[in-house]
Formats: sequence, C-alpha cells, structure tokens
Amino acid sequence: MTKAEIITEISSKTGIEKVDVQETVEAFFKVIKNSMVGGENVYVRGFGSFVVKKRAKKTARNISKNTAIIIPEHFVPSFKPAKTFVEKVKTGNKTAKAK
Repeated sequence: MTKAEIITEISSKTGIEKVDVQETVEAFFKVIKNSMVGGENVYVRGFGSFVVKKRAKKTARNISKNTAIIIPEHFVPSFKPAKTFVEKVKTGNKTAKAK
C-alpha cells in the first residue's frame, strides 16, 4: 500500500477532503522525522514505537580493494511494532502475496 492509497482510504472512510488528509499525513510523518532527528523516540500506543538506535564503531572490509575500513558510530531509525499489532497481523487474513 502506498501513501497515496492510504490517503485515499482515509478520505473515503472519514469523508474528509483528500487535500486535508494529505496535509495531515505529511505533517504526521514530518513530526516523526523531526523528533527522531532530534534524538527523541516516538511511541504510538497500540501501534508501535519509532526509536533511534545507536550502532557502535566497527571495522569492515572493502572486498574489492581488500582493505579494512572503519565505520564510525552512528544512529539509525527503527520501528518496533506493539504486541497487540503483532498479534493482529499473526492472526489476520493471509491474502498477501508471498514473495
């Protein structure tokens, strides 16, 4: 499902104009991005947590040049679904295409 499909579905279910739904969805994503860039985690009860994870400094290999490179410590965004969300997906209708 794409962002456009999500916006269309929310609009049809709520009766709110697509333009207003799009602005709201964009604002939601912007708030999450800005919070995570600032180092804050975002918790949505019943859905999941958007968390910033720290990756430690490590040594890696560049196999094409056969040299060692050092990857500095850095932060990456991550999503951890809520237990209730995971259970609903596990017991839900499995009509999704297998890849």
